[in-house]
Amino acid sequence: MPVYLHSIAPALPPHCLKQADVQDRAATIFGRKYEHFDRLSASFANAGIDSRYSVVPIDWFAQAHNWQDRNAAYISGAKALFIDAANAALQEAGWSGSEVDCVVTVSSTGIATPTLDAQAFSEMGFRQDIMRIPLFGLGCAGGVSGLSVAQSIATARPGSKVLLVVVETCSLSFRSDRLQKADIIAAVLFGDGAAAACISSDKSSGKAVVELHPGYQTMWPKTLGIMGWDVDESGLGVVFDRSIPSFVKAEFAEATSKALNAANLNHNQIDRYVCHPGGAKVVDAIENALHLDQGSLDAERQTLRAAGNMSAPTVMFVMKAVLDAGTSGQMMACALGPGFTASYLPFHVTAKAA
Repeated sequence: MPVYLHSIAPALPPHCLKQADVQDRAATIFGRKYEHFDRLSASFANAGIDSRYSVVPIDWFAQAHNWQDRNAAYISGAKALFIDAANAALQEAGWSGSEVDCVVTVSSTGIATPTLDAQAFSEMGFRQDIMRIPLFGLGCAGGVSGLSVAQSIATARPGSKVLLVVVETCSLSFRSDRLQKADIIAAVLFGDGAAAACISSDKSSGKAVVELHPGYQTMWPKTLGIMGWDVDESGLGVVFDRSIPSFVKAEFAEATSKALNAANLNHNQIDRYVCHPGGAKVVDAIENALHLDQGSLDAERQTLRAAGNMSAPTVMFVMKAVLDAGTSGQMMACALGPGFTASYLPFHVTAKAA
């Protein structure tokens, strides 16, 4: 049963944080507390990021915040991002909220119970019998994994309209109390954002036909400490190991080969890899691991420069840019996340004749 992407739409929160301003604010907050900050501060200039966006203004980060503060800001900001991204995707697909049969919501940067789709129920105009599937804990792999789940549901329920919404508010987990290197790197890289997609087994009538194929995941044993959250009284604390770029160089090619084999494809058949840009060094490592021309992952670098690493939705921003550029052929979306996990989704784009 073929499954098609009808639309993909990104959304950003209202507060734009310029990288230079973030660096200055981080120096004010960390400078006197963290003895290695001056050495690490060069990472702000080398991260390949000009700006990122936040659900809260920059002055919010100067104050101490507990779980309640952070999660209240998450529910408010993530709900607004959910509505913005979902409405944009529905409009592009020509769907209404009441037509959606299933909504898959991916988010790992806060806790909402009732879930974000329920929080936005009235504004979205969803039916009372809508199927709701919230996914938590996927981290940076959540965009590709969410697309895979949505593809599977659309395959299993022919004719159903599936809405995927991926929302992350990474900025709210900024921590100045732990004085760990991971917190400095998180301040360098992460921002907030959302993306939504409309998916069904009905053939798309857009400018290009985008057919989604079954996804693939692989996990590495004994790697739980590479990426994730530490949880304490103040909130979520990022786990972001320095070994990630070297791990990608060592392991990503073999994992990708397995994903290609599962899809009955080989490396030479892939016209474009669509990757989650975890950071400038990670993008370089992916190009190295997959023997791609240096600089070929241009949409990844442009997305990182414009909005930073937004975790799960970032790869969907890249996918949107690749499709808008008119790229066609066989592609493979891929992302790495907590687990440690690699998630893949093969998809094929056929450009329509003018």
